[in-house]
Amino acid sequence: MGIREETERRRTFAIISHPDAGKTTLTEKFLLYGGAVQLAGSVTARKNQRQSTSDWMELERKRGISISSTVLQFEYNGYRINLLDTPGHQDFSEDTYRVLTAVDAVVMVIDAAKGIETQTRKLFEVCRRRRIPIFTFMNKLDRPTRDPLELLDELEHVLGIGAFPMNWPLGTGFNFRGLFDRLARQVHLFELGAGGAYRAPVEIATLDDPLVRERLDEGAHRRVSEELEMLDLAGSAFHAADVLAGKTTPVFFGSARNYFGVQLLLDGFLDHAEPPRPRPSRGAMVPVDSAGFSGFIFKIQANMDPRHRDRVAFLRVCSGKFTRDMTATHAQSGKSVRLSNASKLFGRDRETVDEAYPGDIVGFVGQSLLGIGDTLAEDPAVLYNEIPRFPPECFAILNNPNPSKFKRFREGLEQLLQEGVVQGFRVRNASQQVPILAAVGPLQFEVFQYRLESEYGAEARLDPTELKFARWIHPSADTSLLTPGTLPTGALLADDSRGQGVILFPGEWALSYFTDKHPEVLLGELPFDNAAAEARR
Repeated sequence: MGIREETERRRTFAIISHPDAGKTTLTEKFLLYGGAVQLAGSVTARKNQRQSTSDWMELERKRGISISSTVLQFEYNGYRINLLDTPGHQDFSEDTYRVLTAVDAVVMVIDAAKGIETQTRKLFEVCRRRRIPIFTFMNKLDRPTRDPLELLDELEHVLGIGAFPMNWPLGTGFNFRGLFDRLARQVHLFELGAGGAYRAPVEIATLDDPLVRERLDEGAHRRVSEELEMLDLAGSAFHAADVLAGKTTPVFFGSARNYFGVQLLLDGFLDHAEPPRPRPSRGAMVPVDSAGFSGFIFKIQANMDPRHRDRVAFLRVCSGKFTRDMTATHAQSGKSVRLSNASKLFGRDRETVDEAYPGDIVGFVGQSLLGIGDTLAEDPAVLYNEIPRFPPECFAILNNPNPSKFKRFREGLEQLLQEGVVQGFRVRNASQQVPILAAVGPLQFEVFQYRLESEYGAEARLDPTELKFARWIHPSADTSLLTPGTLPTGALLADDSRGQGVILFPGEWALSYFTDKHPEVLLGELPFDNAAAEARR
């Protein structure tokens, strides 16, 4: 097949949710139906059970949460699926936001007992701004839930998007008996397999089939029939174009833990999602079937293989065909790069990839030149500007309590900072170069410290700081004039990892005082190259 044919069968999407909505569990079930794993794992598995494939980091297994976004690739029904499992916790939202730049659609998982939660709303807004099609999965129908009509109403009014239920639950909680497929006009009756270890058997019939009436009592059957009639009369018709435009979200009900509705969701998603689309470069769209390869780095992960202390740069292929050992231009430096050590990822596991097409995710091991947001392309004129940046909200001082392990400490610090989730600042003219860490959420510091110790054998101590804000200094400003006497008490003049000047302020008063006294010094919440890029979008 050619580039266009290969691209047409690609589907690249992320699964997003509020913590504990069942996102990683759903990911595992997708892998099972795709034949990628033989036995689905559990995020909170006991010691004698299988752990989830996507939660590969040791701390993820201990805490029972997703900390780092994971790439999982597999084949299903003729499609090449690139699935990205993302963290749900708000302290890891920056990693999730970056992953959303690399996908063409998302599956939004909602706990049907809780409805729309805070992080769900934030992630939805990011998808809306990027015009990413959203497919919704109302999860945990095997437990007591809110009324399905109420959930639909909340989805439309809180998120401001049209909702079209693709299937409808036959009861909830202990009375959950299956799903009615509204487009196929079929009933899917489920029975749980032994121990939840296998795919649930499915029996298909119409709503008036004797088998359905046998499973549902008269009251439940009447209620479901009335709800479906109401949806058919009052609800809007299904239009695939509205889904792709982000105006309507197809809604699927089910239970990821017990497999109910998972295959209906997967098949429905593949039927209505679209293949990779062209991406903008310098104001022009780059066709996916362009003869020239191009892509951008959306994530860097250090130490995925603890045996080798490696660094993996994740690239989303945007156009053309990638072949291993090919040469491309690194747009940010203008240098020519040989793209060897290319891998296809499956959680922590990897295998050498010889070719890839638009929509695919390729991991490059050991390419120290590559940074988050960088473009690789055969055409030097191509430059993608996809990665958002967020101002840090939390700060901490990182100390090395064991000088004898300084080399390990420095190596781990440098590699983990390259991931870009936690930022590092070095105070100018300080007697001791103790790094100051900054992140969107404080839990990132705990992960950083844990990984330094567990993956690099370097002890680390995190100390609190009074710092509250980081403001980057415009390159035109003369930072030599910024002496300790010109800064408010507690403020620090520092440099970020790229050598750009930044002032760290202990509070709003100090920030306001400095900007009032020194209006000639232009400050920004983001590094000015990134801030300008954000303004252009």
